[in-house]
Amino acid sequence: MNFFLKLLLILLSSFSLTFAADFLMPDQAFQPYAKVQNNAEIVAGIKLGKEIYVYDKQLKIELIDPKDISIKNIQKPTPVDHMGDMVYLQSPEFIVTLQDSGTVGVKNIKLKLSYQGCSEQGLCYEPYTKEFDLEVDTSKLSAKAHQTPQKVESSAKSETDLISDTIKNSGLFVIVATFFVFGILLSLTPCVFPMIPIISGVIISQGEGLTTKKAFALSVVYVLAMAVAYTIAGVLAGLFGSNLQAALQTPWVVYSFAGVFVALALSMFGFYELKLPDAIVSRASQNSSKSGFIGVAIMGFLSALIVGPCVAAPLAGALVYIGQTGDAFLGAIALFSMSIGMGLPLILVGVSAGKFMPRPGAWMTMVNAIFGVLMLGVAIWMLDKVVSSEITALLYSILGIGFALYFGAFDKESHILKKTVAFIIFIYSLALFASCLAGKPSISQPLGFLVAKTSTTQAVQKEELQFQVITSIEQLDSILNKNKGKKIMLDFSAEWCTACKEFDEITFKDPAVVAKLKEFVLVRADVTANDDAAKALSEKYGVFGPPVIIFFDQKLQPIKAKTVVGFTEPEKFLQHLNTL
Repeated sequence: MNFFLKLLLILLSSFSLTFAADFLMPDQAFQPYAKVQNNAEIVAGIKLGKEIYVYDKQLKIELIDPKDISIKNIQKPTPVDHMGDMVYLQSPEFIVTLQDSGTVGVKNIKLKLSYQGCSEQGLCYEPYTKEFDLEVDTSKLSAKAHQTPQKVESSAKSETDLISDTIKNSGLFVIVATFFVFGILLSLTPCVFPMIPIISGVIISQGEGLTTKKAFALSVVYVLAMAVAYTIAGVLAGLFGSNLQAALQTPWVVYSFAGVFVALALSMFGFYELKLPDAIVSRASQNSSKSGFIGVAIMGFLSALIVGPCVAAPLAGALVYIGQTGDAFLGAIALFSMSIGMGLPLILVGVSAGKFMPRPGAWMTMVNAIFGVLMLGVAIWMLDKVVSSEITALLYSILGIGFALYFGAFDKESHILKKTVAFIIFIYSLALFASCLAGKPSISQPLGFLVAKTSTTQAVQKEELQFQVITSIEQLDSILNKNKGKKIMLDFSAEWCTACKEFDEITFKDPAVVAKLKEFVLVRADVTANDDAAKALSEKYGVFGPPVIIFFDQKLQPIKAKTVVGFTEPEKFLQHLNTL
């Protein structure tokens, strides 16, 4: 029985070899090699068998045991398009230029060559890797390659990476001080502005008996709660690579939190007194005054998660550090320090709200009404993330008209200054309302729809940038491969991202920026859905949240040092484009 089984196996093997004779074995199809030249450059390549080709995107050269030596540059041959893929049909050879950051002398290195290819006969081989043990005499490296590593790294790293290196290479005091300053600077950005009426309104709502000391204490509690929430969310984002903003920007969360602000606003208009139930307050503390601090802390915590600032370079740098090292403790210290810096102006606002608190009376009623309107404005601002701009513009116009009437726009007995301000608000809101009815709402130019569309105006009409919108890695790869050799800009954006809208409304409408971006293929990664495809796309390029803009070189490699994180003004963005 064993004899017949062996005979059957021999016949099957002979049969398969007869029909597979046209296919080369892997060691015949691919013969990788690497050697060191006299000038300490490495020549590496793959000798291909007959009718064999390798994929450009699968071919990688890296040092896995550098020992103070790193790759400075790789000179590659030009791949060709083959059935929609960029490949090497001829045996490719690469010149690897090294740079040394240690002592001069002979050093042992290990070079790893990864590749994958196919046969024209229809067989595709699995990916392979080959490691080479080489000796390099660093004294033969060029003087340019010997430049200090600090200069080399600083010129080849993005702002985010440089900030990440600050955490890696600095002492605790430097980290705390640096990120505290970053936080103060971030507090001046539009993403933090919605928190100003929140903290002011919360403190004003405390009512009678509010002293400057208590206002300061409430402000500190608000900011500390905000900092704790932001730090926790940031650490989790760094550890798990999740999008910091998208997780809490789903419609039901935004609607719910906008409803909270509407409820706060109505309480300030005197419809009811908004407070925690007595049962909860009594359990929380026997001292009823502490319930105010609990409410402020809850509001600060939620404000950081829902209304909090957009992703910016300092935040992204901390998240990159946490993601790369897993050191959540040091990353948390940096994020907490940055959050405190962001909250410092909010403390000043809160103290001011308490210090200039008017005595009970007509003024108190008016101040409460003003902050009630501001709360409603924040609610509409939040809804702008999940509803159309037409709806939010209509809501803003209605709010403005209502406030103007309440403020005494047509009250004959009202003070002239108060009446003038109210009338201006009324006229603007009425114009915005008219633009909504005309179907062309514009907050910046509410009467723009009245401009006659003459041939002259059409001639000077501003050009708008046209982006190719993608939502997955596959879609992006397809566009990249079709535009190889061109300048490519990839813009990570989302409908709920405030800073992304600033890019669209300010930077991407600047005539000089528009003219310069004609040199680029413009691609927009829409990560609004935050689904698996969006998460995979963000993870591939190390994006923790929009806005992030990545530029690709002519070989479809991201130019890491040129990555832009956070909103950038037109002039600065144009200067950045001119360096590409």
